[in-house]
Amino acid sequence: QVQLVESGGGLVQPGGSLRLSCVASGTIFSDLDMAWYRQVPGKERKLITGITSGSSTIYDDSVKGRFTISRDNAKNTLYLQMNSLSPEDTAVYYCYGRTPEMQYWGKGTLVTVSS
Repeated sequence: QVQLVESGGGLVQPGGSLRLSCVASGTIFSDLDMAWYRQVPGKERKLITGITSGSSTIYDDSVKGRFTISRDNAKNTLYLQMNSLSPEDTAVYYCYGRTPEMQYWGKGTLVTVSS
């Protein structure tokens, strides 16, 4: 059974930083293309950044230059380094993984940016 478990969310002041982690189990992590999505109440879940099994990355314009996605295949872990956070970044952040056959979601971690 594949599980993705996020951690690292919390309350941070505007301009601050957070690092989210997503630990995968029950699968060969290095085979997965991975991504981070976020969702604000009342809005659709949105892709903000992704990293392929070969470590190619993409970023949504809203986070480009502020957020960095990375992976450590030895630790079965996906990371999201978030810098220069603003209240507009407040959301539930979800870890996502996929193979050609399957898709997997974590349960999410809440990030709140507020003074």
